[in-house]
Amino acid sequence: MRLGPVQGFALAVLLGSIGGALFYYLHMPLPWMLGAMTASGLAAIMSLPVASLPRARPPMSAVIGTMLGSQFGPHTLDHALRWWPALVGLAVYLFIATVLSYGYLRRAVRLDPPTAYFSAMPGGLIDMVLMGAERGADERTVALMHSARVFLVVLGLPPLLALVTGVSPGSRMAVHVPLTDMTLIDIGWFLSAMLVGIGAGKLLRLPAPFLIGPMLASMVMHWSGTSAFVVPSVIIAGAQIVLGTTVGCRFIGTAPARIAVILLTAAGSTLILLVVALIFSVLLHQVIDVPVEGILLAFSPGGLAEMSLVALALNVEVAFVVLCHICRIGMVILGAGLMAHLLDRERDRAR
Repeated sequence: MRLGPVQGFALAVLLGSIGGALFYYLHMPLPWMLGAMTASGLAAIMSLPVASLPRARPPMSAVIGTMLGSQFGPHTLDHALRWWPALVGLAVYLFIATVLSYGYLRRAVRLDPPTAYFSAMPGGLIDMVLMGAERGADERTVALMHSARVFLVVLGLPPLLALVTGVSPGSRMAVHVPLTDMTLIDIGWFLSAMLVGIGAGKLLRLPAPFLIGPMLASMVMHWSGTSAFVVPSVIIAGAQIVLGTTVGCRFIGTAPARIAVILLTAAGSTLILLVVALIFSVLLHQVIDVPVEGILLAFSPGGLAEMSLVALALNVEVAFVVLCHICRIGMVILGAGLMAHLLDRERDRAR
């Protein structure tokens, strides 16, 4: 049975909702996102008639961004001035982790140099696919490697945090906010933050404009006292279901055997990235006043929205995690472009 894109995505969201409810019942960490991601991923592997709908993700990212903006307090700027060692460490981490991951993909997996290079970069799926295609990389392998990395990081990081730090995301979940707590005025400010933020994000060409723009707009509203709206839990859960479903649906159209190979390959590079991130987290914890789990989240090569949600669940400094991931995206894109340009020049000289 074949379904259209909208009907197929509706089926994926339905399965994702069931998966989220099951994870919630089992008291799993981040149940709605991880449950939806797992259920839709399994549906894609089993070749069920689910479909991806890329345009569904940006509005949900805006919901998450608006909610995250309310978590920024007046102390954020003061703390940010003391976070500069982490940003320096982030640049060093990205270099070391990329070199190790590239070596693994070249020597152990035997990928060709362009595909291995753009698959090893820890971030920027769309950017890495586009830049890799310009330099002869296998676009589908690069896309699947990055999709698998995000999938594995989001799925595996909560248990890793519990194992290493003894802190479980499920033990610090935010207080439930009923839908009835949101007044009509709050709804107006909430929608305004989303719409104004999206427009500003696009106009200013911010990274992840649908997430960062609404986050900044919401932050300004809460800082200035214009509004103190709180996003109801059911809306946040719905956004997590859609985000998790879109991650799982990235495997649609790929043979199960190929997915298994990609997941195993990505597991090796993801493990390298996380181990190096953990080492840097322990070292930087001695320098900055951020817990190890917060630094690990900030350095983990997962999606910005997903890692921010884990940070919120852990009640660590959300602003720190967001700032590091924004810088990570910029550093990866800039570094990938610079290194690719240098490699092109070396190749031309060799000819």
